[in-house]
Amino acid sequence: MRRNLVMVMDDIADIKIAKDTSFALLLEAQRRGYRLLYLNEADLFFEQGRAGATVRPLKVRDHAQGWFELGARGSHYFGPDDVVMMRADPPVDPDYLHATYLLDLAEAAGALVVNRPRALREFNEKLAIGRFPDLIPPTLVSASHARIRAFVREQGKAVLKPLDGMGGKGIFLATGDDPNLNSMLETLTAGERRPAMVQAFLPEIRDGDKRVLVINGKPVEYVLARIPGGEDFRGNLARGGRGEGRPLSAGDRAIAEAVAPMLVEHGIMLAGLDVIGDRLTEINVTSPTCMRELDAQFGLNIAGQLFDAIDS
Repeated sequence: MRRNLVMVMDDIADIKIAKDTSFALLLEAQRRGYRLLYLNEADLFFEQGRAGATVRPLKVRDHAQGWFELGARGSHYFGPDDVVMMRADPPVDPDYLHATYLLDLAEAAGALVVNRPRALREFNEKLAIGRFPDLIPPTLVSASHARIRAFVREQGKAVLKPLDGMGGKGIFLATGDDPNLNSMLETLTAGERRPAMVQAFLPEIRDGDKRVLVINGKPVEYVLARIPGGEDFRGNLARGGRGEGRPLSAGDRAIAEAVAPMLVEHGIMLAGLDVIGDRLTEINVTSPTCMRELDAQFGLNIAGQLFDAIDS
């Protein structure tokens, strides 16, 4: 059994432990006797032929005040005793990409990296759905303002979003005659210099944007439906959406089972599928969330399911 959990994440002092999946993973690893080592992505390095990181020993507790304790900084070189979790939030910018290249070297040294660094680079969370055209809503990816305007007019109403965002940030809802559409396009495409994603608006969003967690190729039996607040079309919890747990439906299961073989093939042990109605809208692989909310509502231990797969 591997002995260390090396957690690459954003500042642990800023998390909200009631809904932070990285925190759930840390709690479970600690319960299983792993030594916890904490770092940010900028702490990774390669030195004298070895991949390593500047880390701090970490202890966690499930308490709203004082939920973590950090030890002194030291150097850690990756090897077969390590499970490394890359949980830094998007955007997948140059700094993030450089971290994945260093984690390739950690993997080569024998560490198990969750999710696999190459997959984090190859599976853009918006574009990955293009591998499953039969499961997705009408979708366009383009930098062309003319092409996007024509698509929005054709659909009547559409959702426009950047390819590298998270948490609902930078997402717009537009109609073909929206007087603000040109400004939206200028913002999203940086003046036709970068592509954006445009999807047909799905009215089923009123019933929630469902997060389906897939662990080692198997869907969790419950989903978190993120229901938009009264003044926002977005269901993201970060944008005021309300999380409501529900049993996995037959349609949700069919989508998860269609996507799962690709996830397993590419070393994606933890993914979060976003489903509106019966359409797949995103495949989240960088830092999927919603474990804590589902655990609390249904008495689950989803992090335990992941560690069962890791420890097997």
